[in-house]
Amino acid sequence: MLPRFYVPAIDPAAGSVSLPDDEARHLTRVMRLGAGDEIAVFDGRGHEYRARVTSAARAAVRVELVERLVPAPETRVPITLVQAILKGDKMDAVVRDATMIGAAAIEPIVTARTIGRSRALESGRAADRWRRVAVSSAKQCRRATVPAVGSGIAFEQWIAGCGAGMKLILVEPSAAGGAEQSLHFLEIHAPASLALLIGPEGGWTSEERRQAEAAGCLPVTLGGLTLRADAVALAALAVVRFVLQEL
Repeated sequence: MLPRFYVPAIDPAAGSVSLPDDEARHLTRVMRLGAGDEIAVFDGRGHEYRARVTSAARAAVRVELVERLVPAPETRVPITLVQAILKGDKMDAVVRDATMIGAAAIEPIVTARTIGRSRALESGRAADRWRRVAVSSAKQCRRATVPAVGSGIAFEQWIAGCGAGMKLILVEPSAAGGAEQSLHFLEIHAPASLALLIGPEGGWTSEERRQAEAAGCLPVTLGGLTLRADAVALAALAVVRFVLQEL
């Protein structure tokens, strides 16, 4: 299996590309590869190529594009994960797992119960890290498409601009007043696209649930089990893909 490297801009007409500095260092210092070795390069937008290293220095690697590869197929129903930002490194785990399970986009949001609205988020450092995590996860799971990762916006801002399309808000059964549905209803009502809203460690406030439902979000539940906040997204996305017969 060819080792994979991320190159955000690949022009097949040029016949060759240079690896970004960090990928070049990984190729030469970690993988110990050099001229003549074959690798795979992908641009994160669904394109992947077999390539051959033509020159390799510590942070300067040039490769020749040999042939177009057929990447693993993406999901038929694009899923946007709208995830309340979690504390510590839990958000990194969510981005990693959501990329692995096939999310088309990840939109971090700040909710009323979001813990620690950090300076890192305000400066953009958190968003940059999340995007690096998404690239790393795509490399590992051999996915050719890297999901778009947002910089983090307020819950109210997302609700105001969410538009049409199916939107699901994940709630605890006891918090939904009996109105929640199992995700298995998607077997009958398969959407063209889907946004899945998942709350923070403390859950949604009643006002947030009201706003979400007023904007067309359908309350759904994973059942009676209590999951860790950083495990909910993986479980929910896996169930959605299974119900849509994409796993």
